[in-house]
Amino acid sequence: MARQKRVRINDEITSEEVRVVDPEGSHGIYPIEKALELADSRELDLVEISPDADPPVCKIIDYGKYRYEQQKKEKEQRKNTHTITLKEIRFRPHTDTHDFNFKTKHAREFLEAGDKVRAYVQFRGRDIVYKDHGMELLARFIDELSDIAKIDQQPRMEGRRMTTILAPLKVRK
Repeated sequence: MARQKRVRINDEITSEEVRVVDPEGSHGIYPIEKALELADSRELDLVEISPDADPPVCKIIDYGKYRYEQQKKEKEQRKNTHTITLKEIRFRPHTDTHDFNFKTKHAREFLEAGDKVRAYVQFRGRDIVYKDHGMELLARFIDELSDIAKIDQQPRMEGRRMTTILAPLKVRK
């Protein structure tokens, strides 16, 4: 996991002047010493929220509670992400109709789950003569799934394989 920027609190804040937002929502620009006194008088911490602003923005809050809220937000964001994986479907130039339908059904399930699908026709030995069969097969495959997928990569030859990649139209969360 990437290391996040550490938030500066209390004495770690190096700026001479800061914009202070207190718990009630009122704000003003104070010298750092005055801002620390305000936070100390309320028995709370002075937390630097926006260090890049001019002057930096600091909030008077309980740092432990602030960290807890930040961790909750990050956890929620991680929970809502979906990693897209690439699933593979393999055909041969003379793949039968039943096998084609079975593999297309699996590809449909993968696409509905939000994954990308790489379909390829593997040519072995003298099969390389039947490139047109492979192209027809992939065209039929793309046509069958056109209602839920878009073409990410057009069919093309890569060595002894003819490959295409389909991506789902909308990603499910």
